Amino acid sequence: MQAKLLARASSHAKNVLHAPLGRALAALLAIVVLGCFFHKEGAFFTWQTHQGMLREVSVTGILACGMTVVILTSGIDLAVGSTLALSAVLFALLTMPRGFSPVSAIAIVLVAGAGLGAATGGVIARFRLQPFIATLAAMVFARGLAKYVAQGKKITPYFGGLSHPLPKIFDVLDERVFDRNVPVVTLVFLGVVVVTWFVLARLRIGRFIYAIGGNAEAARLAGVPVGLVTVFAYSYSGLLAAIAGICQAAQETHGDPETGLGFELDAIAMVVIGGTSLSGGRGGPLLTLLGALTIGYLQKILSINAFTTEARLMMTGAIIVGAALLQRRRA
Repeated sequence: MQAKLLARASSHAKNVLHAPLGRALAALLAIVVLGCFFHKEGAFFTWQTHQGMLREVSVTGILACGMTVVILTSGIDLAVGSTLALSAVLFALLTMPRGFSPVSAIAIVLVAGAGLGAATGGVIARFRLQPFIATLAAMVFARGLAKYVAQGKKITPYFGGLSHPLPKIFDVLDERVFDRNVPVVTLVFLGVVVVTWFVLARLRIGRFIYAIGGNAEAARLAGVPVGLVTVFAYSYSGLLAAIAGICQAAQETHGDPETGLGFELDAIAMVVIGGTSLSGGRGGPLLTLLGALTIGYLQKILSINAFTTEARLMMTGAIIVGAALLQRRRA
């Protein structure tokens, strides 16, 4: 029975992208065409505009990949923005005042992010707590822990009244490669997309994730370890939030306990606009990549045309509602 369920989930995972992929590509194309009309005296046609968009969207895109895995299980993770902040603070603290090597600091931060996600997933799996409530609690906890660790301050090279050199790893992660055309953080984002695709499309646990999102009770009756898979999904989301936090700290050259506010909403927007179903079981990281580019181009077009932050937020919210309604209509 489990083999039959997994075969169905695997087939579904391979074929389910076709219709949403077309819609996601159409949405991205529509936004790009919009930019061609509202190009602000040719600003949209310069490589600097596209380069800036890629850099700006990459950190939230990394979060969105983790969010995709969670949403495929029919869950949600509201804690990713706070986990990002906690990770940024830890990374800055370990590499500057504490003097840890970059490898050790990165390892500790990744374990912390994955551990926080695993704890949240464990609460959801063990006590059948709604993901919204569990991750809301995790969001508040992680944000409070970030402020506690940072003593309510930004962790800079001058933290604690002493001067610490900015570690080289910060420059490496904020560098541009390929003749200074592509930000390193964008390559990290693309690498995360590929790894997430591999996990979901090629590994057994990926088929488990699709099966749980399709029908959790049927998956449980078929012998799928629903609890363990749920813990994995949230742990993976926490891990990617930690990676995003490291990149965020490098871009800002400090660890800010207030960073990442609202990033969880941006990540959800990218997933939804890409076409991954909020009810679970349908979608994937390639759709999220398209959703991230769509959001990125939309925000960049509004920015170069001098729309206010308020207008950008309202328009993004309206597009999210439209994408969700389209999903419901197509379901």
